[in-house]
Parts: sequence; structure tokens; C-alpha cells
Amino acid sequence: MSAGTAAAPLAALAADRVDHRFKGLPPDADGLSVGELAAQRRNLFTDGFTTPVLALSAERLTHNLELMETYATRHGLAFAPHGKTSMAPQLFWRQIEHGAWGITLAVPHQVRVAREFGIDRIFLANELVDAAALRWIAAELAGDPGFRFICYVDSVRGVELMDAALRGSARPVDVVVELAAGEGARTGVRTEAQCAAVADAVAATATLRLVGVAGYEGEVPDADPGRVHAWLRRLTALALEFDGAGRFKGLDEVVVSAGGSAWFDAVADVFAEIPELSLPVLKLLRSGAYVSHDDGHYRRLTPFARVPEEGALHPAFRLWSQVVSRPSAEQAFSNAGKRDAAHDLDLPFAQVVRRDGLERPAAGIEVSGLSDQHAWLRTAPEADLEVGDWLGMGLSHPCTSFDKWQLIPLVEADGTVVDYIRTFF
Repeated sequence: MSAGTAAAPLAALAADRVDHRFKGLPPDADGLSVGELAAQRRNLFTDGFTTPVLALSAERLTHNLELMETYATRHGLAFAPHGKTSMAPQLFWRQIEHGAWGITLAVPHQVRVAREFGIDRIFLANELVDAAALRWIAAELAGDPGFRFICYVDSVRGVELMDAALRGSARPVDVVVELAAGEGARTGVRTEAQCAAVADAVAATATLRLVGVAGYEGEVPDADPGRVHAWLRRLTALALEFDGAGRFKGLDEVVVSAGGSAWFDAVADVFAEIPELSLPVLKLLRSGAYVSHDDGHYRRLTPFARVPEEGALHPAFRLWSQVVSRPSAEQAFSNAGKRDAAHDLDLPFAQVVRRDGLERPAAGIEVSGLSDQHAWLRTAPEADLEVGDWLGMGLSHPCTSFDKWQLIPLVEADGTVVDYIRTFF
């Protein structure tokens, strides 16, 4: 995979002008290109950035990219990180430069973004039955022989809708049968017999090609190591059954894919057990939240806590807000709220306070709630907090952190902003 086709769109990002669309950036930077502003290497704390502003650590981002590249290589896994986490083409290419096979996505719009920026291997971890989107995918496949696209199927009806939309297409669309994680789980076929019926429906078309099986272990009900391993073995057994039935004849490889951000150690364990099939197996891991990690949900759930010898991901986001009100000794308010901070899984975590260029731990300060544009802060007697202080907060859930910011400063440890990450949600 070459970045050549991405050069022009990525250059266009750097050429875009800084203006009112991008919150947190210095007002005196209006009219500069993003590239010109990055070249100035401004300091986040002293060179005009306004609060609230979300910062992505340059060093921690690099660490996380390198760690997952090493992990996937060590365990013999191909890696297609889930791009819905960041929807940032600059980060897609950083991931590919660190060994990713391609990018996983969830809906057609996300595929369009990735294609605009030259991504030529895309795994759509979702069913796709929208006729207009399917016709666009067919045109992309016809116009680019190097484009590899794979998506889920989980019903005969879905296969029929895809086939109707794709009639006359130059290339078939590659599909994998999605095995559900259990009764009451999300999408996916519930039983192996139903999986076979869906596979038969695919085989009866000229517009689709069955290339493997897939699923998402994060939806296993009451997930624990035993249940997750058991479901993953059902998935690999399905691949073995399909192979034995000759369903993959004519392919170069069989795709077996799973892997969110909470159980990729189980995926590595079970995929290592896959017996030899009639074709090579592309063991495709799809974890995405690792790119920024977090200070809450995934910090608690990361497999690296279970296998510390493999390394550790580092939370890379910090949301900076400013204390704007201190109505009592027990309460304060800063100017970042639901429009700025992830809050679907946990509230932000008060981490550090900056005053007069000095940074210290946010002792005795707790985020107790969020309004649209305010963080409610509960302050203990030991809290040293004044109006005007900058409060740095950790966040939980990367997917709902990235989506609140169109342009995110990439910041080195000393506060130097070295780049700006554009998102497309």
C-alpha cells in the first residue's frame, strides 16, 4: 500500500485555512494555512490557544502505534484498526505506516472518507444493504483494480438486496458471514445452520464472493475470558467447516476476523489455534481505541492489564479547560462540557492544574457533572483552585472524544504543537 494516492488530499488538509470552524485555536492564526500554523510550532499554553482545547500527545500516540504494531507482529495477526475511532486520515496513514493491513470502518460515509485519502484496503465491519452505497462501492472496485473491500453479511434477505443493487457490476463484492456473539447480542447470524444458509445464498449470486467469517467478541453476553474464548472457537470452527465444505474454492486466502479493544488477547490466543486450512488464513484483528487509548473505560478493560509483559498503552488525550467560576469552597466550574468531552461511559477525570506556567496534580478536585459548556467541579478542602487556572482532564472512550473536535493539536510534552489532526465525522 502506497501513500502516493493520498499525497494530494493530505496536502489539501495542510493548505486549509484556520478560521472560526476550529475551536480552541489561536484567534490571531485566522487566515494562516494549517501547515503554516504547524510550522510556527506554537506552545499550547503560552501562544494564544483558547480554552477549551483538546490536545493529543505526540509521544504517547507514537508509543501506542508502535506497541500495537509489535503486538500484531508477535502474534501473527494482520491488523486493520477500526477507523471509526478517530475518522482522521492522517492517523489512518500513521497506522498503515506502522504495519496495518488496512482500515476497518462501519458505515458507507466512512468508506468514502478513507477512499478520498487513498486507503485501498477496507474492511467494513457491518452489513451493507443500501443500494446507492453499494453502487458507489461497485464503481470504486471497477475503477481501481487494487482496491480491496470486504463487508459483513448476516441474512439471506441482505444477500438478496446486495445482489439486486450490484447486478452488472464489474467485480464481485467480497463478503464474510458475521457470526453473532450470542442471543440478544448485536448483529450477526445466530446459529451455524443459518450461517450455512447465508453462505449458500452468497454462492448463488454472481455479484458477491464469500471470503471468510467474522464477528465481534465484545458483544458476548456477560463477557469473561471463558465465554469470549468459547465464542471465538465457534468462529474459527465455522471457518474450518466452511473450508471443509469447499466454500472458499478459488480464493487466495480465507479471512477470519474479530477483535475489539477489550479482548484482543483472547483473539490472539484462539487465532493461534486455527488449524491448517486448504488456503492461507488472513487473521485480521480490528482493535481501534488503542490509537489514543483513554483514562477510563479502556484503561480498565485493556488486555494489557491482563498480560502486562506485552507492554502498556498510554492515554494520549488531555482536555484543557479554564476555571471560570468559584462560587464556594466546595464548588467550581470550568468552561468545557458535553460539547467538548466524552461523557457516555465516564465523566472526565481532573488530572492537573496549571497556574503561572507551573503544573501540579489536581488534588482534591473531582468532575461531578457536565452541562453543555461547563464542567461541574467538586473541590475538597485541600484543593488549590482559582478562577483563571487551567484544568487538564483525562477522558474516557476515544470514539466519543475524537468526534467533538474537527482539528486537534498534536502536542509534545513541553507544550509545542507540531501538527493538527483533522477529523471527518
